[in-house]
Amino acid sequence: MEKPETIEEFYKRINHNTSKLSLQNVGLGLGHFNIFPRSFCSPHTSYSRRDYYKVSYIIGTGKLYYANQWIHIDRPALMFSNPLVPYSWEAESEEQAGWFCLFTEDFIQHDERILSLQDSPLFKAGARPVYFLNEQQQEEISNIFRKMLQEMHSDYAHKFSVLRNYLHLVIHEAMKWCATDKFEKPVNAGARIAHLFLELLERQFPIDAPDLVLQLRTPQSYARQLSVHVNHLNRSVKEVTGKTTSTHIADRVLKEAEALLRHSDWNISEIAYSLGFEYPAHFTNFYKKKTGQSPAGRRKSIV
Repeated sequence: MEKPETIEEFYKRINHNTSKLSLQNVGLGLGHFNIFPRSFCSPHTSYSRRDYYKVSYIIGTGKLYYANQWIHIDRPALMFSNPLVPYSWEAESEEQAGWFCLFTEDFIQHDERILSLQDSPLFKAGARPVYFLNEQQQEEISNIFRKMLQEMHSDYAHKFSVLRNYLHLVIHEAMKWCATDKFEKPVNAGARIAHLFLELLERQFPIDAPDLVLQLRTPQSYARQLSVHVNHLNRSVKEVTGKTTSTHIADRVLKEAEALLRHSDWNISEIAYSLGFEYPAHFTNFYKKKTGQSPAGRRKSIV
């Protein structure tokens, strides 16, 4: 898993004054938010993940590459990206207008009544990330983004509460349009779910640093990401691959553990925590059950 771009790295990439970063942070554990005109964007961005969410109002043409697909954007559109799905943008037209806002889940989750963004139909894995807008929708979204940009530069003491409300408004407007969309059912829904699961599983790896903890460790967590019942996920994966969801996850974790034991200088505890084990002893038990050897013993046997 390529290390995702952090918010700090984003600011450096666009040559934004990083001294403003602390000022732009909401602070007090309320997350981070900022908004920019799309003129800050590079016409071509690398195919990678980010560790933040992003909502873009795109005016201009180009190609969006995400997961294992791409979509041609030839008219004004809203794009929703999340930290799990890598994407890149390849501009075609000279004009690249509109706005984008980036934010952390802590920012929008300040209201505990709001569901996790990963459960949202706009940000979940496998969701369509782009929504094309008609003229009325373009006007509505443009007005909201203009108000966000104006509020961002204001001195109002509670401006981040206002910005949070504007962001919720954009998301809810898009969810209303999403609800009216008509989608064709895939010919084999089970095969599609199994494919999305395997793709999402593989995206978690490799783990590049001890502080990059594996996010999805159980069939239930994958089912939530894919917005399906865990029994449906298990049944689909077993029918298509012949192996259970849990077996796929365990096999991939074991493969990553082998790589880290062989090629990294992390200690056993760091490897255990990075692979999502709460305690190193749990990792040792898992590894011994799978291989008949302890992680420490395996490392000593590697010449």
